[in-house]
Amino acid sequence: MILDKFFPALYSALGIFLPLITVNCAIFGGVSFMVQREYNFVESVVYGVGAGTGWMLAIVALAGLTEKMKYSDVPAGLRGLGITFITVGLMALGFMSFSGIQL
Repeated sequence: MILDKFFPALYSALGIFLPLITVNCAIFGGVSFMVQREYNFVESVVYGVGAGTGWMLAIVALAGLTEKMKYSDVPAGLRGLGITFITVGLMALGFMSFSGIQL
């Protein structure tokens, strides 16, 4: 969004590569987390599968909620990005409840 608004030439030049860059940054963050914690191979695989599953569930839930909101009576000022930020914030609060669980 920032690139699109302030640097439109760069945004159009990067095009489809912007989502790929974002995903690569998320993968690098996960790898950095595992290296910092000195996980072995099995722990890394379990963490990777768990993190991937968690991201998939969050994205599917957000897509479902976004689809429902298309047909809802959302105020004009909140349509689009505004209601998406509110939805993501509420989802984050819900997912934060899992942070205190000890297995």
